[in-house]
Amino acid sequence: MVERSVYILGVRVDDITTEETLSQLEHFIQEGGPHQVATVNPEFVMAAQHNTVFCVTINEADLALPDGSGLLWASRVLGKPLRERVTGSDTVPLIARLAAQKGYRLFLLGAAPGVAEAAAGVLQAQNPGLVIAGTFAGSPRPEDEDAIIARIRLAAPDLLFVAYGAPNQDLWIRRNKERLGVAVCMGVGGTLDYIAGIVPRAPNWMRRSGLEWLYRLIRQPWRWRRMIRLPLFTLQVLAQRLRANE
Repeated sequence: MVERSVYILGVRVDDITTEETLSQLEHFIQEGGPHQVATVNPEFVMAAQHNTVFCVTINEADLALPDGSGLLWASRVLGKPLRERVTGSDTVPLIARLAAQKGYRLFLLGAAPGVAEAAAGVLQAQNPGLVIAGTFAGSPRPEDEDAIIARIRLAAPDLLFVAYGAPNQDLWIRRNKERLGVAVCMGVGGTLDYIAGIVPRAPNWMRRSGLEWLYRLIRQPWRWRRMIRLPLFTLQVLAQRLRANE
């Protein structure tokens, strides 16, 4: 784990930069596995309030990346500011570039059928020499785990990206990381959809302004049930600050 973390509503978020993340992942690979990486955002934090296993999974992960501008705001309110937002969507392509340079092998698991394969093609086109050890949609169902684990072990990747969405992807990694034989397992949510071009990302100005959530809501209005947690997140963070000042 990194030296400094912030606990937001009881959920750990590491104070780490993108550059430090890449360096830490290299260290994990050289060290051997298993290591779990979670990409935490305010939705994760709110889900963890009612899912104890999910909360423990994040808090015990080897890295809990600050993926979400709301976390940077919350950390400032709590007087322990995080230095940088480190998103899965931005970090996965950087990891792919590093893997191509160092000869690390990637496996892409999850998303809808065909998405992992399309994302693999994009990453390989961007990074000549990148080895994609395997791709598979699979499912997060426990009854499918043995067959998926066998497939991954046979492919022998150094890094496994799991795109089942939270909390399924993170709980799946927690259950199976000891059997996978993989140095780094990282939950990546909708990142493969972005890379494959299935879902467009917000313009850069919206990302810089912390408005990516709004763009996603406009593009995917069904997300309103999840986004409605954000005002509650704000109120609970403010309440945490008040309790700390008492």
